Amino acid sequence: MNDEIMQKEKAKEIADFAFNVLDNKKGMDVTVLEVGDQTILADYFVLATGTSNTHVRALADEVEFKLKEEMSLEPSHIEGASGNAWTLLDYGCVIINVFTSEARDFYKLERLWGGNEIKPEGGDE
Repeated sequence: MNDEIMQKEKAKEIADFAFNVLDNKKGMDVTVLEVGDQTILADYFVLATGTSNTHVRALADEVEFKLKEEMSLEPSHIEGASGNAWTLLDYGCVIINVFTSEARDFYKLERLWGGNEIKPEGGDE
């Protein structure tokens, strides 16, 4: 199997894992968008909505913790953590965005990357 296919499979595994962590932590409208054919930024975006700024922070902290604990991954960059209306965790091939509902409505990433939603595999984390 070539390196590009292996990287895409690893990215899908990370996206599915993050989806399950966010879903289990009661993230709302958890969505995975496959964007690798449209941008070099990442292969997947994982989006979730928290019910409050505190919930956004808890969701971001949980997915960061679980990815480190279970997959030995750390984000190369974290953005927006101080305000908690939106937090971005950049894992290179996967970018995780956790928003308040207001911030998610403002950024409208689903509209920007529309038609690329996928259904994650697996059940529990």
